Formats: sequence, structure tokens, C-alpha cells
Amino acid sequence: MRIRDVLNTKPAGVLTVGPTTPVPSLLAALAARGVGAAVVVDAQEAVVGMVSERDVVRHLHHRGAGVLSDTVETIMTGPVTSCGPDDEVDSLGGVMTERRIRHLPVLEDGRLTGIVSIGDVVKVRLDELEAHRSQLEAYING
Repeated sequence: MRIRDVLNTKPAGVLTVGPTTPVPSLLAALAARGVGAAVVVDAQEAVVGMVSERDVVRHLHHRGAGVLSDTVETIMTGPVTSCGPDDEVDSLGGVMTERRIRHLPVLEDGRLTGIVSIGDVVKVRLDELEAHRSQLEAYING
């Protein structure tokens, strides 16, 4: 299965924030959308980083509550590993595990078109395994 197929099953839209977005505004946006990460884009809409709840927690631990006075650019992760809509889901699982990445922006012709999470990858794999199990049961039962 390709990433394009995964994106077709998800709601449209990706949460994006600018590098100068205040951290409290980021947290409000994450909570409002019920997501764990946002793609950081510059004024030209180019992807420049990723920022997640995990980034906030790590910086809070190391720097204290002062991080809440900072902007996203001080806590974001970059450069960003991304994928394309024609990439295979199976290959991304390995990349995400190896690099300890939970979210990958999907870029097509340099433009952000979606985002996939490790949960999306796991769901695809579980669905494939269930389909194979059903086929085997049907074969065995005649």
C-alpha cells in the first residue's frame, strides 16, 4: 500500500504552525485538533521542522516553565524526514522505527500534502494481517 492510499482514509488538512508561533499557542492548537504534532512551515509554506508534545515535555524538563515564553523555533526538530505519496507504507515503518520518528510530513513536488503517523503505519499493517487471516480461514474452510 502506498502513502497516497493512507492519506485518502484520513481527514484532509495538516496542522501547521510558523517558527515564531508562541509555545502556548502551539499547545492550544494541538489540544483543539486532538493531535500530537504539527508541521512547522515558513512564510513560503516550506517545511522547516516538526514540533510535538514530546518536544515540549523534553524542553520543559531541561529548561523549566520558561519554555512557555519561547517560540516554536526554539523547540522544533529539524531538519525533517519526509516521504512522498507514492512511497510504500512498509518501507516507512522501518524508517520511523530506526530514526525514532512518530510523524512524517508527506511532500509532493515540495508541497505539504499530508502527514502520516506511526499509528497510521501500524493500522495498515494490522488491516493487511487481518485480510490475510481471513483469506487463510476461507481457504481452510473450503
